[in-house]
Amino acid sequence: MWIQIVLIAAVIIIGAVFMRRTGADSHLAIRRLLYGAFVLVAILSILFPQWLTWVANLVGVGRGTDLLLYALVLMFLVFVYTQSRRNAAQQRRLTLLARRLALLQASTDEDADSAGNAHPRDDA
Repeated sequence: MWIQIVLIAAVIIIGAVFMRRTGADSHLAIRRLLYGAFVLVAILSILFPQWLTWVANLVGVGRGTDLLLYALVLMFLVFVYTQSRRNAAQQRRLTLLARRLALLQASTDEDADSAGNAHPRDDA
């Protein structure tokens, strides 16, 4: 019985951490709804483990633990996909920023050279 209390507390705390607002959240309402649904399903699965087996049997899986494993594998693959997309977008933004910075620095150096104010380059 005490393990259920510990697990439910952990699920609620982790769910609360994930649902708090950070400055750059897009689709925050959808994320909060999904996290809330996850917390509810996790608590129900902890309190009533036979319920998970019943759901597994409905979808054609033998045991609730197998269904849970399949769901976790699917969620992991979705996470890896979204992280790779986010990383690629961040790399594109970083490349564009580096290009703009290089062009701006080259333009500033040209303006200084054409005005006769030659200055040593800072290539550190």
